[in-house]
Amino acid sequence: MAAKRILILTGDYVEDYEIMVPFQALAMLGYAVDVACPGKKAGETIRTSIHDFEGDQTYSEKRGHNFTLNATFAKLKPEKYDALVIPGGRAPEYIRLDQAVLSIVRHFDAAKKPIAAICHGLQVLSAAGVLKGRTCTAYPACGPEISMAGGKYVEVPVDKAHVDGNFVTAPAWPAHPAWLAAFLKVLGAKVTI
Repeated sequence: MAAKRILILTGDYVEDYEIMVPFQALAMLGYAVDVACPGKKAGETIRTSIHDFEGDQTYSEKRGHNFTLNATFAKLKPEKYDALVIPGGRAPEYIRLDQAVLSIVRHFDAAKKPIAAICHGLQVLSAAGVLKGRTCTAYPACGPEISMAGGKYVEVPVDKAHVDGNFVTAPAWPAHPAWLAAFLKVLGAKVTI
């Protein structure tokens, strides 16, 4: 049986941990993971940003790494993927303006395929109109957007995740262990933690 295929939708200034950790962890587990950015091709890079919690009223931001894309956005066929991941950072605020991104998200939602979003990734789900009647979490500053999109924002500790059917959401990268474990369960993997 072929490995399940996972699509990660992102863009420049994605949060560094929120792209690197899921990409590497899912690939290590044997999933075929494609990362795509609107307007870019496989082999091109995106820049990442590092968001940290240093005692200020909001997160701080620093320049992260370059991440090399391995899929060409214009050639994506969402029906070939089993699941979708949307990391946070600043990328969601602009990729949500791309109608093709929103169409891809709507495909995964309509097909009830697993969707994992973290931090500001919920901005893409809000813009796609797929949150009506759903419960989810995100970085707290995205809570009002979730409510305006017809969803219910659920406040959880920064290191926890929330599951509503095929949706797996988390507030920020400290939740990676819980978020990825919950996502794997929704994917049908056996997780023993």
